[in-house]
Amino acid sequence: MSDIPAEEAARHRAKMEKRKAVQDAEVASKTQEKGLLIVHTGAGKGKSTAAFGLALRTLGQPEGQAGTRVGVVQFIKGAWHSAERDALAAFGARVEWHTMGEGFTWETQDLARDTAAARRAWEKACELMADESIGLLILDELNIALRYDYLPLDEVIATLKARREGLHVVVTGRNAKPALIEAADLVTEMTLVKHHFKAGVKAQKGIEF
Repeated sequence: MSDIPAEEAARHRAKMEKRKAVQDAEVASKTQEKGLLIVHTGAGKGKSTAAFGLALRTLGQPEGQAGTRVGVVQFIKGAWHSAERDALAAFGARVEWHTMGEGFTWETQDLARDTAAARRAWEKACELMADESIGLLILDELNIALRYDYLPLDEVIATLKARREGLHVVVTGRNAKPALIEAADLVTEMTLVKHHFKAGVKAQKGIEF
C-alpha cells in the first residue's frame, strides 16, 4: 500500500469529520418510534427474502422481550416447500407461520377457491395483528391477492392503518397497489436487471426455495 501524503490525509480527515457531523445531527433529529408498514414490491427477485431477513433481525433480539415473536402468513405460495420455514422453525414458538395459499392463480384456475383462500389468510393475519407478543408480521404475497381483487383493497389498508401501535408489518409481492404504497412508511422496489431463469436455469434449492 502506497503512503498517502500528509496533506491529502488531513483533507480527507477534515472532510469526513464534516460529513460525520452532518450525519450525527440528522440521526439525532429523528426521535419518533413507531411500528412501520413496509412494502417490498417490483419485478426483481428478493422481496420475500428481504422480509425473512427482517424476521431474523427481530428474532435476534433478546428472547423474552415484548414484541420479539414473528408471524408469517403466506397468501399465495403453498405448492412449494419453503426452506425458510424449516430454518425459522428452529426458533420454536417464537415464530408462528401459516401457509394458506394454494399456488398461483394460473395453477388453481379457480377464482372462487383463490378468493376464499385469500379471505382465510387475511382473517389469520388480523388475528396475528392482535397478538401483542408479535413484533413483526410478514404478509407474504399479499400484493398478489390485492392485484387480483381477492380482497377489498380499502378494507385491507384501513385495517393495516388501524393496527396496534408498535407492530411492524411487511407486505411482499409484485405490483403493489398505489394506495398501499401511499399508506406505507417504507417502500422498496426490487428492480429486475438480469435473471438466470431467462437463460434456462431452473429454480434451485437455496436460491428459490
